[in-house]
Formats: sequence, structure tokens, C-alpha cells
Amino acid sequence: MSLEDALRAAPDGARLRAVRVAGTTATILADASGLAADERPALEARLKAAALGHEGVTEVRVALTATKASAPVMIAVGSGKGGVGKSTVAANLAVAFARLGKRVGMIDADIYGPSQPTLLGGHTKPEAAEKQLLPVATDAGIDLLSVGQLVRPGHALAWRGPMASGALMQLVEGRWTGHDLLVIDLPPGTGDVQLSLIQKAKPAGAVIVSTPQDLSLIDAVRAIDLFRKTEVPVLGLIENMAGYACPHCGQASDPFGQGGAEAAARSLDVPFLGRLPLSASLREESDAGRPPAAGEGPAADAFLGLAGAILASLETAAAPAG
Repeated sequence: MSLEDALRAAPDGARLRAVRVAGTTATILADASGLAADERPALEARLKAAALGHEGVTEVRVALTATKASAPVMIAVGSGKGGVGKSTVAANLAVAFARLGKRVGMIDADIYGPSQPTLLGGHTKPEAAEKQLLPVATDAGIDLLSVGQLVRPGHALAWRGPMASGALMQLVEGRWTGHDLLVIDLPPGTGDVQLSLIQKAKPAGAVIVSTPQDLSLIDAVRAIDLFRKTEVPVLGLIENMAGYACPHCGQASDPFGQGGAEAAARSLDVPFLGRLPLSASLREESDAGRPPAAGEGPAADAFLGLAGAILASLETAAAPAG
């Protein structure tokens, strides 16, 4: 077996780019893309050891190259006010994106009310390497960074704006190499955290979640206005808690009104992505760290449809004008 064949059959064989042997000296070119600086010497050492074990090779030279990975696309999920189910929607959208073939990360930017560790089942404290936080793999299959992983459960975060913004940037600057999408669960409103994110790591687009009622829509319109003023494309509006079917008699009702978000989207000229009903099972499963989007049934189908609509809207927003 040639040296090249032996190296390609080794665990690091997928990183091999070229092998040349001149006399007793082997020169190896390997790809170190995605490896941290402290991981590259280990790769070089393994390649050298494998080559030196080959008959006739007494000297090994290793050259490592790396292709700079493209940054993941960031999609912010926001709302004008709390209590509209934004975080639950964000978690299930992240799972739906993953089911559509994307490698997805979640940044829980809701600094004062982090809920993604519960929704996605990822309470483990993240480790750090070279001053970067390493995302935590969750039960839902989504990599996560959240302030909720860094503080004790129930611990109040009495942080002023600059501290909250600084914490957000630590999450954004985590090691997201290899991810296609980053879903960012924003806090409700239009404050320091939203502005810091937009200024320092501008999202490719924003999705707004609202209930059909007027009070929620008034604040949703403010959130849309913020993103427009900061030139972040609004990918669309989701109407959550839209209708309720009684589990006993089957009669449908609309405790929060009907069609308000769709009408608002039309008047604001933003895409209406769809509506989700008020659902006890959606809340219960999500709160238990089992997002329904990961399974089968009407809820999973609804989130897959929303995720597809968001990706289509993202392509439209990214397309050159003209």
C-alpha cells in the first residue's frame, strides 16, 4: 500500500489534499478548515506519526491549509411585546429549519428571560476555547448558546444595558463554524439588545411574531419599524395564538381576535408567513423540551411550512434589485 493510500485510510484521511514522496522525505498537504488554532498541531502530529510508520519514510513535512468558512446566516425572531409565544415559535422554527436540511444554531438573546435551554433541552454550561464560547448540543438537535446556561436557575439578572449588550455579543461571537443558520431569539421590545445586535452583527432578516389582538399588533408595528429603519429586511409576520378549538366540544373560538396580523402585514407591505392556533399541546411539549416541530402531525407540518416560507422570503431579500 502506498503512503497516500495508507494516510487516506486513516481517521484524518478526509483532510488529506496531496502527498508527495521524494526519496525518504514525505510532504503532506492537509486541510485544517474548522479546526481551532490549538487543534492544528495535533493534526500535524498525527499525520507525521502515520507517515513515519510507513516503510522508507524517515522525514515528514506537513503543510496545513484552511478555507475560511462562510459566516452563518442570522435570522432574528422578535416581537413588539412579551407574552406572544415568540420563544416557543423561535425554538420550533429552528427545529423545522434543521429538518429542511440546514445546520442550525440558536442564540438566546432574551437576556433577562432566557427560555431556550428549557425549550430545546440544553442546560449544560458551555465551555470556552480561545475566548470563544462553544455551542452546546441540545436534545432537540440544535446547537445553543444562552445566558440561561451561564447563570443559576431562578437567578435574577440585574444588568444595565451595556452589560446585557456585552453578554449578547459573547453569544454571537461563539464558535458557530459550520452552521448554515443562526436563529436569534430576541427579547421583546425595541431596546439596547436589539440595537446592539443590529449594529455589531446585522441579521440577514427578521421575523416578527404577534397575536391577532390590537395591543400586540401596535407593538409589532414598532418592531417592524425598528428593523426597517436599521435596514434589516423584515422577512414576514407570524400570527400566533390565532383561534382555539375546544378539546371537548370541538367548537372554534378566537379569544385574541382573528386576522389582525394578516391585515397588519398587508397594510405594512410585509409578507404574511402564516398563523398558528392557540394550542395546549404545543405549549406543553415545548415546555418539556420536546418541540413538536421535531415530530409528525399538524404542528410539525405548520412549522415546516413557516420555515419554508421564511427561507423563500430570505432568498427574495438577498436577491439583487433590478
